[in-house]
Amino acid sequence: MMLLKVLEHLDRQRFNPCVISLIAPGELAPRIEALGIPVHSSNMNSGFADLVSFYKLVRLIKQYQPDVVHTWMYHADLFGGLAARLAGVSSLAWCLRNSNLDRDKTKFSTRVIVRLCAWLSPWLPDLILSCSEQARLIHVERGYVADKMVVIPNGFDLSRFKPDSDARTSVRSELGLAHDVLLIGLIGRFDPQKNHTGFFKAAGQLHRRLPHVHFLLAGKGIDKENHALIQAATATGVLSHSHLLGLRDDIPRLMASLDVLASSSYGEAFPNVLGEAMASGVPCVVTDAGDSAYIVAKTGRVVAIGDMRGLTDAIQEVLSLSSDEKRILSEKARERVAALFEIGQVVHAYEGFYERLVL
Repeated sequence: MMLLKVLEHLDRQRFNPCVISLIAPGELAPRIEALGIPVHSSNMNSGFADLVSFYKLVRLIKQYQPDVVHTWMYHADLFGGLAARLAGVSSLAWCLRNSNLDRDKTKFSTRVIVRLCAWLSPWLPDLILSCSEQARLIHVERGYVADKMVVIPNGFDLSRFKPDSDARTSVRSELGLAHDVLLIGLIGRFDPQKNHTGFFKAAGQLHRRLPHVHFLLAGKGIDKENHALIQAATATGVLSHSHLLGLRDDIPRLMASLDVLASSSYGEAFPNVLGEAMASGVPCVVTDAGDSAYIVAKTGRVVAIGDMRGLTDAIQEVLSLSSDEKRILSEKARERVAALFEIGQVVHAYEGFYERLVL
């Protein structure tokens, strides 16, 4: 999503982008192509290089003869980085977007790629962009070269994500809920790092204290076909109060409908959903994963990673604030995003990053 936002706001008078996907293009490809940006695929097998696909990747890069190649995510950093150098590209940057590499939450293949990248980092990339300070620190600890690191946070479009009282009404109407029902949201794909099971534990505790609260979840894999989610919601007694909406294209509307955005994650770098919620005037209650505490600061609440009782208490605390206190918290959240993470200033930093690579 951050790649898409960069492409949407990049100065096209100065930059001429093209995107290559290692595997088959996903749901964002049509949105990128709609910007007039070509999207190609080398059709690798689940991100692992085979000789034919790798040769295709090298050939695609040679075809465009780019001034800069910027690879995103670990597999692209390794295979895209090697392909770019073989294609004769003189300026190469990597991108780090993860801050948790624990064995029980990270695939073995990914951990192998990370180790290889750490070993190659002194000489393969020219610069390494990290979306968060925590991600930078974690990767330096894993052996990535420190003096090539540049931190640029994620950015948010305040004209797209904004307070919207109509969204509150329409989303509750869609869910069959009264206008005054309190709605707690967790937006994000189904992934062990997101800790949906922990969220439902917190939801169950909150439901026992506040029986009329409902829970809205959306993202890839977040639907009634997900037996693990259904089991977790059933076991904690909140299935009848949970709304699993799956992958949606109206996230700004959903965000603006919430009373609180929760993040129960074990691992994050710079979670987009926090900036989106805050820009929408929605306070966030989060675990101290990645840069979450820095993003939220005093505009929400932060608890220790894995502390679901603490998450419950913090959500209840925010819900119990007076109308004036909630309004002030909402205004401060949006002001913080405007001051530090507005998409225009963030993309300007990306442009400076690319210019630095070719100087």
